[in-house]
Parts: sequence; C-alpha cells; structure tokens
Amino acid sequence: MGHEGAVSAWLRATAIRFDEVDPDDVPDAQLEPLLAFIGDSRVVALGESMHRSHEFLAWRARLLRFLVERAGFSALVLESGFVEGLSVDGWVRTGEGSLREVLNEGVTYHFGKCQEALDLVVWMRDRALAGEPVRFYGMDVPDSAASALPAVQEVVRFLDRADPPYADHLRATLLPAFDHLPADRSGLARAATAIQSYLALPGDRRHAITAAINGMTERLRARATDYAAAGADPEHVAIAIRASELARSTDAFLAAMSEGPTRTWSPANIRDVAMADTVEWILHREERVLLFAANGHVRRTPYLAPPFVSDPLATVGTHLAARLGDDLRVIGTTFGGGEAWLHRPSPTDPPGHSTPFVEQLAAPRGDTLDGVLAAGGSGTFFVDLTGAPEPITAAAGTHNGPEVELADIGAAFDGILHVESLSPWHTWIDERGHWS
Repeated sequence: MGHEGAVSAWLRATAIRFDEVDPDDVPDAQLEPLLAFIGDSRVVALGESMHRSHEFLAWRARLLRFLVERAGFSALVLESGFVEGLSVDGWVRTGEGSLREVLNEGVTYHFGKCQEALDLVVWMRDRALAGEPVRFYGMDVPDSAASALPAVQEVVRFLDRADPPYADHLRATLLPAFDHLPADRSGLARAATAIQSYLALPGDRRHAITAAINGMTERLRARATDYAAAGADPEHVAIAIRASELARSTDAFLAAMSEGPTRTWSPANIRDVAMADTVEWILHREERVLLFAANGHVRRTPYLAPPFVSDPLATVGTHLAARLGDDLRVIGTTFGGGEAWLHRPSPTDPPGHSTPFVEQLAAPRGDTLDGVLAAGGSGTFFVDLTGAPEPITAAAGTHNGPEVELADIGAAFDGILHVESLSPWHTWIDERGHWS
C-alpha cells in the first residue's frame, strides 16, 4: 500500500468526520468522541493555521459551546491583549456599552472586528444572563505587542483608588514617556509605526522607560498585601499586578528588537512566555479553559519557520506542556485550500494604514501535513494523532498561508482539525482598511 493509501485507510478507521459544512450545524453526537480525547485536561488549545479565516473562528465558537455544555469548561482564552480583554469580559458580565466599540478596542491585532467575534460574545452574554457565565480572557501583551501603554494605564487606574500619590507620580513621569507613539493609531498597520517610533528613541530614553516599568511592577508586588488590607478588592490587586508584569514583558519584548542588529546570543520568545504566565494566572481562577491562538503559539515544540525564524523559539505550548503535563491537549489545524483575507500597505496608504485584499490559496505542499491530509481524505475532519502512520508523522510541518512552519508533527500536536477549504472572516473592516 502506498503512502497515500496508508493515510486514507488510517483516516477511514480513525477520523471523526463532520457532515455539516457550517460548524454551527455540527450536532453534539458528532463531537462526542472528542470527550475521550480531551479526558480530564484543564486546557484544550485550539490552533489556527491562518488568522482571520471564517472556518477557524466558527470552529472556535462551536468547540467552546460544546466544551462548556458537555465538559464543564468555563472560559475562553485568546491570543489577544490581557488588559484590553478586561473590557470584553466586562461587557459579557454587564452588557453595558456598545459591543462593537468594545470588540474594536478590547480584542487586539484587530481580531475582534468581525461578526464571528460579535456572535460569540453575544452567546457568552446570554450564558451570563442565564446564570451560567463563561469568562473572556486575553492572554497576550498589550497594544498588539507594540507598546506597554495600555497596561501602564490599567495600573494607574487601579492606583488612582488604591495609592493616589503613586498614581500621580506615574502620571507625571512614566505616562509622558509614551509620547513617541504616533498620533494616528487608526490604521490596520498601526502596530508597525508604533514599534518604529520606539526603536527610533535614543538608548537613554528606552532605558528610562524600562527602569520606570520595573520599579512600578516591583512596588505593586511589594504593596499587594497593603492594598488588600486597606480595602482594595484582592482580585483588582491581582489584575493590576498582572497588568504591570505584562507591561514589563512588553518592554522587554521591544527592547530585544533594539538589540537585534548587534546581538550575538540566541533570541528568546518573550511574548510567548508572557502568554503562558497569563494562562497559569487564569488557571488559578478557572477549572477548565479553551485556549485559541495560532498553531505556532499552541504547538508543544519550539517554533521554526525558515527563513523568517531560523532559530527555534519556545512557544506558549512548550511552556504549558512543561508546567501542565497531561492537563494540556493541543489541537492543531490544517487546510486544503480556499481564500485568505490579507492586507498590505499600498503606495497611497499613509503611515500605519494598510489595504485589505483576498488571495486565492494555492494547494498545500505535498510534503506538509496539510498536503498529506488533503490527499488522503476529503471534507472536514478531526483525527487523534496517536498511532498515526509514517506519512503523517514524517510530514515537514504545517502551512501558514503559503509559508511552512517546520514541526515534528507527533510531538507538536495531540490532534488535528483539518478544514477542507478556508474563506475570509466576516469582518466590518472595509476595502480601504477602515472600520466603524
């Protein structure tokens, strides 16, 4: 039997096939086998091969609903800013404010600007109204990894209540240090111009920001019991400390970029360890969570995608696997083709702005897991990688659009959700890259 035949036979015997095209229509009975795969794990990490694809977002919603209703999961954790996500969780709990505005600002990397996110959060709000809440968390550094400012602002808001003199000090000293950020933050590429403005700062200014954020973080940690003893809500204290720690991580993430041209040591993935720390923080509050992020973040093995990333980098998944053991299950995603929603600056776009476009995805490379699964099976299906045949485990890696992220498949993922064809997300970002 040839390689393709071996894969086809294995898929026929083991794959969970989904008859419905729309994940929302997939009945619980078809998802039931996932319960045995998940077992008692506290974290189920669902990857996405490409951001801003409707099918992955739809599967996020369907799997969350199933895990909440059938397995006692109580929270969704996203590759999105922790600090910004507080406002989304607030809307879920209270329903106060404009949901579109909350999603526009409360989900970073522009990931909230779509109907899929709105529908999901409305479902979470309905659960809250029924007395069965599902919490919303971001796990990431703030401001789409472009600045520590939102985290510092969150700390200052807390200190306005708990420690007004120190809040005034930060407002007079640290907050003005972010005056380098571009005034126009309304574009799709706004993170790029923010990072450029940071890298253009002289070294003494960057070092002063680092020192101030470190001092703020250590002071909050040292005074945590003082704040609680004086009447501050312990959870508000914990959130302020986590925000401060993420401000420090963001600053370190950006500082590492400034060292890049002269660095003689191996790179470190500061952003991913910060996200893993946030997940651990969340697990002190939630028993079981669905984590949703890019395949490259959730995989259990270091990230490698030459020529863009030629040195292996630890991921959220590598850190969580070491900390959680059997309490983590990782589901990667692959695809057989379709269309991708992308954006790039055009010659007429002002700095920080970008123009969207839809691109046809080429068939996946035959030596990748996407290509092997597309050739060996049809439709959309889930497969547990336990006992996978050699063509699966020997695949070069998984696709992220046209690029390939190299991986030891069996070590990187516990299971794979293969989607036959991708389509663009249902975004309210218009053809000029604007939104309302």
